[in-house]
Amino acid sequence: MVRAVDLLRQGRNEELWLMCCGYLRLSLEQFMSIQESLLLEQLTLLNRSQLGKKIMLGHPRTVDEFRKMAPLTTYRDYCPELLEKREETLPAKAAHWVHTSGKSGEYPCKWIPFSEAYAHELSKIEYGIWMLSSCRDWGDTSQLKECPRIVYTVAPPPYMSGTLAKIVTEQSPAEYLPSLKTSEELPFDARIKLGFAQALSQGFDCFFGLSLVLSVVGDKFSESIRAIDVLPLLRHPRALARLTGGMIRSKRAKRPMLPLDLWSVKGIISSGLDSSVYRDKIKRLWGKYPLDIYSCTEGGIIATQAWDYGSMTFIPNLNFLEFIPEKEYFKWQLDHDYQPKTVLMDEVKPGEVYEIVMTSLHGGALVRYRVGDMIRITSLRNEKLGIDLPQMVFERRADDLLDFGVVRVTEKSIWHSLESIGIPYVDWVARKETGSPVLDLHIELKNGSSLGKEEIAQAVLRQITRSEQGSPDVVDDFDGYINFRVRVNLLPKGAFASYMSHRQAEGADLAHLKPPHVNPSPDVLSLLLAQRESGKSPARKEPIPA
Repeated sequence: MVRAVDLLRQGRNEELWLMCCGYLRLSLEQFMSIQESLLLEQLTLLNRSQLGKKIMLGHPRTVDEFRKMAPLTTYRDYCPELLEKREETLPAKAAHWVHTSGKSGEYPCKWIPFSEAYAHELSKIEYGIWMLSSCRDWGDTSQLKECPRIVYTVAPPPYMSGTLAKIVTEQSPAEYLPSLKTSEELPFDARIKLGFAQALSQGFDCFFGLSLVLSVVGDKFSESIRAIDVLPLLRHPRALARLTGGMIRSKRAKRPMLPLDLWSVKGIISSGLDSSVYRDKIKRLWGKYPLDIYSCTEGGIIATQAWDYGSMTFIPNLNFLEFIPEKEYFKWQLDHDYQPKTVLMDEVKPGEVYEIVMTSLHGGALVRYRVGDMIRITSLRNEKLGIDLPQMVFERRADDLLDFGVVRVTEKSIWHSLESIGIPYVDWVARKETGSPVLDLHIELKNGSSLGKEEIAQAVLRQITRSEQGSPDVVDDFDGYINFRVRVNLLPKGAFASYMSHRQAEGADLAHLKPPHVNPSPDVLSLLLAQRESGKSPARKEPIPA
């Protein structure tokens, strides 16, 4: 079986690009044809598997039958089979089990199987993304190496990012700094320090990880490099030469030394719900924009930017994709027994927002699975690059999840934390601070409470990091870099009562008088913050969307 690196060595660049990035050249009709043919193959596997028989209402043979007979699912529909890694129930044998955090009170974690065929297809997509992160145009391989050096800046297997680091080596050898074996044994702080110490002597070509982590790593490295002890480097001439060159470049620029003064990175790949927030900072630190991908543990890699670093293009051969229009999503929000209607890729409209639904291909386990993400279709094609497929950007979570990379917080986990601490409160709302790993908790305390903001914040932080939402060992591993924290803001007395009076005066029905606990809109939050202890309502604003 030909590998990407074999094509690179032989100078077969067009074949390499078609193998790893050929989806960028597809028409929409061709994209849909690939989706349909792979789904039909998957249905054969699902129809004879225990898990498929459990999930689907019958034995669908066509795409239309599948969409009628298979319900929309969430992870609880796959318990206990996936949670207990029952391989005999799967459509195909698992080559990898990947892991992410669970949902408090329902399941402690999520285990997702990748078949050998799925991992092979994923490895080609991965290598193609490395190509996209370093190229100038279609067909450019000038920045690729047969064995690139990669600084290991991700969580180890069985987390998705560490599994990706292993899977991509199916297409090309790679020298990780530190090595995969060493990286998986060291705490995050230690492996980052060792990786960049090795990179001082050896150099490196690329790295990838959560956008937040890449940003913070750059900050931490910039701080540590300014206080570096030069004496030990006398035994490492290449490291000393690199450091000296970096000092000269930073002095010429009249600023403190940054990572870009030491290395000319060929490619950076980032992921995360708020990647757009960190892209300029990563460019400022490392000298290059990160190529953003839309990925998740359940779906591998769903979409990626191309070399224009604009909107993302969907990938056709890892998951069968459906989309719940936002209007259908709102209907479901009001009635969870309602089954939202979906559209396919050739039915999406520019400017519209959709919830992603995916079915794993190549023997995967998930059927019409609701990932929990909302995306927006920006256009039906990329005019600049001539890509004839719909383009997307991440819009927001479709549920009550606040994702901080390692720690994933829900309404239930915050409520449980407050109840466990015994804080006497009237009500609360919470949101994620843009561009920072901070949980903003706005709370109105009951009369007689003497607790202060810092005391509440520390107590909530301890409870959240102990809960099922975050794996304590991984939270501790990343904590020195990510520095997840809770910030408490005390709302004035009567804030929620005044808010509900204001909503009632606007004509809101009883079901929508209270603000949402998680991810309140800016208008909702400003109205709560505008209340005064007198209970006086602020000047009337435009009605707040329910």
